[in-house]
Amino acid sequence: MQSESSIKTKTMTQADDDKGLKGFLKKCKQQQALLWMTVPFVIWVFIFKYLPVWGWTMAFQDYKPALSFTDQEWVGFKHFLFLFTDDRFLGVLRNTLAQSLINLVLGFITAITLAVLINELSNMKFKRVVQTISYLPHFLSWVVAAALVSSVLSIEGIVNEVLMGLGLIDKEILWLGVGEYFWGILGAAETWKNVGWNAIIYLAAISMIDQEQYEAAKIDGASRIQRILHITIPGMKSVIIVLLIMNIGYILEAGFEPQYLLGNGQNVEYSENIDVFVIKYGISMFNFSLATAAGMFKTVISFIFLIAANSLSKKMGQGGLY
Repeated sequence: MQSESSIKTKTMTQADDDKGLKGFLKKCKQQQALLWMTVPFVIWVFIFKYLPVWGWTMAFQDYKPALSFTDQEWVGFKHFLFLFTDDRFLGVLRNTLAQSLINLVLGFITAITLAVLINELSNMKFKRVVQTISYLPHFLSWVVAAALVSSVLSIEGIVNEVLMGLGLIDKEILWLGVGEYFWGILGAAETWKNVGWNAIIYLAAISMIDQEQYEAAKIDGASRIQRILHITIPGMKSVIIVLLIMNIGYILEAGFEPQYLLGNGQNVEYSENIDVFVIKYGISMFNFSLATAAGMFKTVISFIFLIAANSLSKKMGQGGLY
């Protein structure tokens, strides 16, 4: 008979094999059908996400489309130094961060609030109607959405009529003509367009909460607000943290279409962000090296924010993306 120690040794060896390379290959063999299904997507990601990184070399050149790669003039960090010393780009960076933070805060608060309110509705028909109406604007193109926003905020728009009717303003305001109002207008437009769509994932998280917790809380005399604060919100915590980390990683991705469509010469100091800057002063002027440098800066900073947010979340014991 085998001794107890030899059995333990074999068990530990087998466990190590399952965790090591042999275990990995064993799982791959068992799930080879799933692996073959992922191959087209891996190829797509490589071609459209990783292969274009080769183009970052343009940021270190005075790139001329007519010249081959070996004939390009290498200028080092010239374009990066120009960006970091250019007052216009620093203003654009300020606008990008402000717009992203406003969208981040409003997006999370409104989506979570809407998901909780929809979950509290007892009438299923009314619940479906509210949910459908809330996420329909998401399917509008920004061209249509921007036209609606511009119409509502025009001199003869409904906003001026309502505010004047209530006596809050004395004369009509051209809202999109005042730069200081642009960040708030953009945040409100983004929220209106995407709040219903963003709430879907929180509704899915709420549906995974054990209903027995609500029943037990009712028996203990907990009010509806107490059930929301102590059961619903904590039940969504893991989803909220993951989405927050991912959104922080896109902190410099403030968008392009709404800023480009709602922006004008009167609010340009507040509406122009990095993406609009790249179009205006990079691609439109055939300065591809400057456009690449700005895009590369945005990507690197976003990557740093993502790693930092994930590490901070794990140190606080809240989990993370990996």
